[in-house]
Amino acid sequence: MKKFNQIFIVAACMLLGILSSCSYLDVVPDEKATEKDAFEDKDAAKRFVYSCYAYIPNPRSGTGSLDLFTSDEVVTAFEHETFAAFPKGNYSASNPVISYWNSLFQGIKQCYILLNNIDMVPALEASIKADYIAQAKFLIAYYHFLLVRNYGPVILVKEEPSLTTPADQYAARSPYDECVDYVCQMFDEAAAELPATRINENYGLATSVAAKALKARMLLYAASPLFNGNSEFYSSFVNKDGTALMPQAYSAEKWQKAKVAYEEAIRAAEGAGHSLYTSTDYMLDGYDNAEPADPVQHRLRYTIIEPANTEVIWADCRSEGAYSVQNKSLPFCNGSAYNGVSPTLAMLKRFYTKNGLPVDQDPEFPKGNSIYEVTALGEENATIGDPEAKTIRFNLNREPRFYSWVAFQGGFYEIMSASDGNGAYQNDESYNKYSDSGRGKLVCDFVIGGNTSRQPAGSSLRTNNYSPTGYLNKKGVVPGYNVRTSLYNPPFYPWPVIRLAELYLGYAEACVECNDLNTAKTYLDKVRTRAGIPTVETSWNGIATLDQAKLREIVRQERTIEFYLENQTFWDLRRWLLPLNEPIYGMRVTRDGSGDDVFEVVKVEDRPLNDVRYYYMPLPYLEVQKNPNLINNKGW
Repeated sequence: MKKFNQIFIVAACMLLGILSSCSYLDVVPDEKATEKDAFEDKDAAKRFVYSCYAYIPNPRSGTGSLDLFTSDEVVTAFEHETFAAFPKGNYSASNPVISYWNSLFQGIKQCYILLNNIDMVPALEASIKADYIAQAKFLIAYYHFLLVRNYGPVILVKEEPSLTTPADQYAARSPYDECVDYVCQMFDEAAAELPATRINENYGLATSVAAKALKARMLLYAASPLFNGNSEFYSSFVNKDGTALMPQAYSAEKWQKAKVAYEEAIRAAEGAGHSLYTSTDYMLDGYDNAEPADPVQHRLRYTIIEPANTEVIWADCRSEGAYSVQNKSLPFCNGSAYNGVSPTLAMLKRFYTKNGLPVDQDPEFPKGNSIYEVTALGEENATIGDPEAKTIRFNLNREPRFYSWVAFQGGFYEIMSASDGNGAYQNDESYNKYSDSGRGKLVCDFVIGGNTSRQPAGSSLRTNNYSPTGYLNKKGVVPGYNVRTSLYNPPFYPWPVIRLAELYLGYAEACVECNDLNTAKTYLDKVRTRAGIPTVETSWNGIATLDQAKLREIVRQERTIEFYLENQTFWDLRRWLLPLNEPIYGMRVTRDGSGDDVFEVVKVEDRPLNDVRYYYMPLPYLEVQKNPNLINNKGW
């Protein structure tokens, strides 16, 4: 294995007022000759434990994340970046573009080196040793989970790999159900020894609650249509020795196992003090902005932003960098804010109306082309945009999550101006109109020459750094961000890998499939109530019967809304076997000769993912060539 210098330490983050980004550490090589040095004292052992976390893919990497900008939730102007290959299918086994196969197996090996050498550390307290062992088991489980999620059946690594194994004895892929069982076993073993919570410098390290939550997620995936009796895809998916790799028959018991796991995880999480985020006035220290003024919108905007809030069960503490969610989502500022993470029309239609109903099923919401009729926002919408601005009816009377996380024509983008007086918004008329001491927001204008357009007044048309759909993302963007005119790292907060709302909605999904519909509604309503919309029963009263099929539809839509742009939808669409090849549409906003805004639905791009192979990632071709017992996924 290679020597890894200056790697991110995912876990060791300091919580002093706000959490800082993770540090770097030099890690000794992994070869046998150096293991004595790696475990020579307590400090060396601690560094080695931290190094085991370094192989976790960065979920908020704007350029290299497999599942952040790559579903049908958003489209970006940054097609030159690595991630852009995935929504277009421009990857292959020979050129996997982003592949976790090699790095995750290296991480697993690192963990086994720790397990096999931890006894060498002199005078290491028994409790600390037990914690280090449990963390290693947690990471072995997590790395296997990530591999299974990416590739389906994988090679199970249950001990430190030998460097002298003959090629003809290399391991083959294990059946999918066996992989799931091993992931769950390792999470169970880790949970038995891990603490329920971590604080201060230990925030971000593995916990027993995170282990139970991720075990439940693994079982939810295993019960889902892609993996549970999908004989159409996998009838001939076998190893070279004929071993079947995927279950051929549907098993209702898998949903029951997921349900039980979620019950255990929820009890553990709530018992450890985790609860849904409900603060209505929090402002990130050092980045004060009282906007959004509406308390429901405010708490939704800060749900993933407030560091170490009790909803977050496990977080990735690496800093965001200059090219991820925040800078790429903000209205354009030359050199630091790139105006290019744009919700798609498909995603925008998923957000409910104010009545908690889908836009096409709410009798009070306009239908057909009338949803695109131009109208003034009016004083009744002064909390979401400029009453004098024009927009379309589609953008009005929507649920609070829409207004917390989406910027639209005539609507507000909550942001502070540049602190040095030279920022993008200091002299913007719409910003000055709505900003005051402690408050800042501008009115979005996507028409050419506007503050969120492709071509601000007096400048040339940009080939990137623009909104392809006529909307901008606000989720994960700190409202108090002071944008500068030079490259600037955005305000820091840990990125939630899993939070309590996911446990509630995962449990609701499992309950639906187990036909425990009343419990499903109870846990759906916990999330809906926090989101400021009516309960399921209230919303659907007189509209539809809440049978199993209908609740399945509702819980899936609720999940795609709640976890918009949180690395979930990429996997959810696949495990539900939903189409991956729907074209991406957006809105073009122009202004005619009389000064009226004109809105036009336009196709932004095609998505050619119309083959079963795109439901899994390809194993790297070179790895398949090295291992005579390894087969690739179907179609690769």
